[in-house]
Amino acid sequence: MKPKVLVTRRIFDESLAALAKRCDVETNQKDLPVTPKQLLQRMKGKDAVVSMLTDVISDAVLARNPQVKIVSNVAVGFNNLDVAAATRRGVMMTNTPGVLDDTTADFAWCLMLATARGLVGADKTFRSGKWKYWGLMQFLGQDVWGKTLGICGFGRIGRGVARRARGFDMRILYTDVARAPDAIEREHGASFVDKATLLRESDFVTLHMPLLPDTRHYIGAADLAQMKKNAFLINTARGPVVDERALVKSLKQGRIAGAGLDVYENEPQPAPGLTRLPNVVLSPHMASASVETRRKMSDMAVANCLAGLFGERPPNLLNPEMYKSH
Repeated sequence: MKPKVLVTRRIFDESLAALAKRCDVETNQKDLPVTPKQLLQRMKGKDAVVSMLTDVISDAVLARNPQVKIVSNVAVGFNNLDVAAATRRGVMMTNTPGVLDDTTADFAWCLMLATARGLVGADKTFRSGKWKYWGLMQFLGQDVWGKTLGICGFGRIGRGVARRARGFDMRILYTDVARAPDAIEREHGASFVDKATLLRESDFVTLHMPLLPDTRHYIGAADLAQMKKNAFLINTARGPVVDERALVKSLKQGRIAGAGLDVYENEPQPAPGLTRLPNVVLSPHMASASVETRRKMSDMAVANCLAGLFGERPPNLLNPEMYKSH
């Protein structure tokens, strides 16, 4: 008998076909998020789940479905998964790391440039027909070239952002829980500083860390107060690393010049007042949304799932101690 797999949201047809060759698959190709109750119902009798960030796989969910062998998350982040509970219950959990690094680094730059130059507001003005003539003082933004870039989190994505910054002749600062090797710093032209120094000296602060208990509200009111008044905050990491209400207040008061956000503290709902601010660029969690990258994520999640179901070690196992038990 083929193993039974639940795919909670739409994935690429080719990935789904590869899964269906070896498994009985129930899928949600309408791509509507499932409610917690629907998730529990659809997981009944399933040996595996291909999940998305919108699916909370908690200890309680796993307790109701003890037959599940593996949960394969179509995402790098896995704050929607209770990995510790899965480990206690002997369930493998996987993610899709590495595949979206360059795409996300590209998008951080997209937000940085659009925010600094006020592109969204200018586009809106042009489309409305309100722009009637060129003027020297119209649509004034700020240069990116030659400025100071502060990178919070110097992993794969943070380093990708730094590589791109060298083409803009920027001074590059970074902070992280541990300093990178000298060779990495030289390769990226980046200098390690503490968080306070980075916030105080950077014209652009871009966030690239995972969501962990100690990174929640990594940027709060006190941190925003340390930034330059003409500085911009960019977040393509996870929404809760920024205190969104504090950010709205700082933007309203002119404490910082602007922000570019792809993720939000309580997705899909923004903090009150955020969408009415003229000095923000807001995108709907789309940093990895290129055809090439999302296809790779889809394929990788299926490969993880099939490996776990058929006795192989999933390539991207979040709890590697579980492999031997299967």
